[in-house]
Amino acid sequence: MALIGDKEYFKGIGEIKYEGRESDNPLAFKFYNPEQLVAGKTMREHFKFAMAYWHTLCGTGGDPFGPGTKQFPWATSSDAVQAAKEKADAAFEFITKMGFDYYCFHDFDLVDEASTLAESEKRIQEIVEYLKQKQDASGAKLLWGTSNCFSNPRYMNGAASNPNFDVVARAGAQVKIALDATMALDGENYVFWGGREGYMSLLNTNMKLEQDNIGRFLNMAKDYARSQGFKGTFFIEPKPMEPTKHQYDFDAATSINTIREYGLENDFKLNIEVNHATLAQHTFQHELQVAANAGMLGSIDANRGDYQNGWDTDQFPNNVLETTEAMLVFLKSDGLQGGGINFDAKTRRNSTDLEDIFLAHIGGADTFARALILADEVLQKSPYQSLLDKRYSSFQSGKGADYVAGKLSLSDLYDYAGTHGEPEQISGKQELYENILNQYS
Repeated sequence: MALIGDKEYFKGIGEIKYEGRESDNPLAFKFYNPEQLVAGKTMREHFKFAMAYWHTLCGTGGDPFGPGTKQFPWATSSDAVQAAKEKADAAFEFITKMGFDYYCFHDFDLVDEASTLAESEKRIQEIVEYLKQKQDASGAKLLWGTSNCFSNPRYMNGAASNPNFDVVARAGAQVKIALDATMALDGENYVFWGGREGYMSLLNTNMKLEQDNIGRFLNMAKDYARSQGFKGTFFIEPKPMEPTKHQYDFDAATSINTIREYGLENDFKLNIEVNHATLAQHTFQHELQVAANAGMLGSIDANRGDYQNGWDTDQFPNNVLETTEAMLVFLKSDGLQGGGINFDAKTRRNSTDLEDIFLAHIGGADTFARALILADEVLQKSPYQSLLDKRYSSFQSGKGADYVAGKLSLSDLYDYAGTHGEPEQISGKQELYENILNQYS
């Protein structure tokens, strides 16, 4: 893929290649081999790895206790659009050197928001034209776009769920502009993350009206995009809390209910984030399974939380064992529906070298690649699947099969139980399953 832009930002770093697990080159993939076939697809096809614009190019390491620690050499111009072009140059240099095929963004990751809606739209349109050139020259594609309807103070009480209609309308205008940008860039999907769609106290909240307004808003956005010829999938990204006390897209199950309640099931699926799953006190694999069971496993935000912290730390994934469990769900569900895997993760506050951004993404890609290989080996070589099938074998024949087929009544269960006595106690063999996973990990 070709680079554009007059300046090289990541000096001294070339294209990241696959060199295998024996390589001692920190700037090489040890497990992620884009063309390696696993379960009938290349790793490139399975993952569709994407760079997240916000953390990679905008996150300077600030936190509630101090300002940013990272001095990026891009976006230095005092002119907002020129600064955005510099940032785009850095973005596509990074994507090209990593060998990734995709990127994703919030609207105001691309260019700073202006003082008026009209000027903000003009800025976005200008940078979109520049990004088209970058895409054409590099071959990189837009996995999904979204809008940041949570950072600006106007959204302190939410966006689509705001008690003030003027704010809801402003959010609608912002989403329309973001949708237009996504479609202009041939984006494959569009994400809704309700960063402040929730409440801090029920005392001052009309929950029914707020949730219904979200349903109306999502339908309006979907109808507009479809009327403009958008063929992609819409994703809802669940998160339980932070910054609000309770968010209406709490977890996968809650979000699926929202999709079904407001008639969105033909157009919407879920974008599951690892750290959001753990904040909801679920595992990543649980959230993937819930989404897959509903036919709504659309896309993944790859990161992890810190076991000792109760907030969204957005660290790069590195736990192979946990990711292998997730990849078991991934493979058994035949992968993602429309989306890919973006690294919604940031280098640590004290990781201040530009090289660290590459090291983090290399480690994240290798974690998912190694986990995919191991999960496939578990499914193909171990007794894992046969053990699981055996555990549920009573539903494969006889009355168990009749039950699954809906042929029995409660009275039939009563009669069966009366003639078969106390059921046999059968071990779940959890330790055996865990040992199998460890054997291949």
